[in-house]
Amino acid sequence: MGGVTDTGLAPLPATDRPDAAARLRDALLAASFTADGLLDLLGAPAYAALARSETVPALRATRGDTPLETLVRLFLLQQPVPHARVAAVLPVEEALETRWLTRVGGDEVAATVDVRPYGGPGGEDWFIVSDLGCAVGGAGGIGQRDERVVLGVGGASMTLAGITVRTPVASALDLGTGSGIQALHASQHATRVTATDLNPRALHVTALTLALSGAPTAELREGSLFEPVRDDETFDLVVSNPPFVISPGARLTYRDGGMGGDDLCRSLVQQAGERLNEGGFAQFLANWQHVAGEDWQDRLRSWVPRGCDAWIVQREVQDVTQYAELWLRDAGDHRGDPAEYQARYDAWLDEFEARKVKAIGFGWITLRRTQAAEPSVTVEEWPHPVEQPLGEAIRAHFDRLDYLREHDDAALLEGHFKLAAEVVQEQVGLPGAEDPEHVVLRQHRGMRRATKVDTVGAGFAGVCDGTLSAGRILDAIAQLVGEDPVLLRDRTPAQIRLLVEQGFLEPAV
Repeated sequence: MGGVTDTGLAPLPATDRPDAAARLRDALLAASFTADGLLDLLGAPAYAALARSETVPALRATRGDTPLETLVRLFLLQQPVPHARVAAVLPVEEALETRWLTRVGGDEVAATVDVRPYGGPGGEDWFIVSDLGCAVGGAGGIGQRDERVVLGVGGASMTLAGITVRTPVASALDLGTGSGIQALHASQHATRVTATDLNPRALHVTALTLALSGAPTAELREGSLFEPVRDDETFDLVVSNPPFVISPGARLTYRDGGMGGDDLCRSLVQQAGERLNEGGFAQFLANWQHVAGEDWQDRLRSWVPRGCDAWIVQREVQDVTQYAELWLRDAGDHRGDPAEYQARYDAWLDEFEARKVKAIGFGWITLRRTQAAEPSVTVEEWPHPVEQPLGEAIRAHFDRLDYLREHDDAALLEGHFKLAAEVVQEQVGLPGAEDPEHVVLRQHRGMRRATKVDTVGAGFAGVCDGTLSAGRILDAIAQLVGEDPVLLRDRTPAQIRLLVEQGFLEPAV
């Protein structure tokens, strides 16, 4: 992949010069061209404005001639900069030779790609490469609409990176890698990373992202989703932020799946099971249809492949008009011919009407390969704020499922439990009332769930510190409240199971 030249798109930098990428990286870091450096230079308002594709505050903040200001104008704001000024910061001739920069006008140079600092989870200074004007929050917003264009990191990409389980693994697969952000994260905990994309330009950009970030290389394969994967090939981790938008046609490759309805997401999930090693995780972002006369949860349960546990979380639901408007605006259609915009809008609504679709759901899908005789499938709606990153909380969810599967009610009562970190108890009732109407346990970490419990459940959770078995705690509560301990032991395990499953209680090891 020495270079890519596409009509209408700028030639990309070379990937066969890792030494040049390393020297460019060193120069960027020396000038504090990092996520923290940008925040210090621009200030919070200008930094936030960039994420909204508003560049005026950043332009005003970079009117000086410091090395960092030069780099911000060059790579983030995509402004031509005098050759001599760039030469004081970067190995400019080498950057021109390897096509990171190009000459414009008489004595100025310009960037050929957007280079955006990105802070890794361990404090790493990474750089995400994308096409000019195509970083989310980039200098011109997403200004190009060529189907081969490669976007930078947006909210969806960061969400997937945050929910991914980060245990060390031998092999990871990133389907539809785009600018390479998921492959970059995986390179930190996977011995071997494979990345696929239908767009060869995206594979080239992924190689640039990895090289400029100082990360290990990945095996890059061209093709759609699982097509480039050998029949006998399996992985410990599969991740994908696929082109999940449900649209009429496949006008924009980076977002439109090209299959009818939500078939792309369905087929991706259904095919993932056979690609996982035992205990391996597959994690996706997805859209799904809410169809008249059909339970959306049943629809998603039908997607789960045999031999896999699943946890599916619906984070948002939009009616079909909101959904169509969102993605028509994403494509910039609202800025063009009003008649053409109306025709496109009609086409989206015609498609949904033909499929009896009333709304579109968005959320996370996590699969885990299991040998359990009866895999667990949880489908829930949780639109409330969560604490990212969630990868560890998601891994712990499946660990707790294993524990509950392996312990019947008798074994559960013999078990020892601890109240999870930062769980608080709230009593809800009228002021002055002797007893609360109900008690709520609330998490301040992870999913930040809240659940109602009765007085026995609240008392049980409150004394769980791992020292006493569940049965002995219930016997003590029975004595306090004057209840038959046998009856209490008989009716309480279901409540304990729920508290364990939802992460309020943790088995004490």
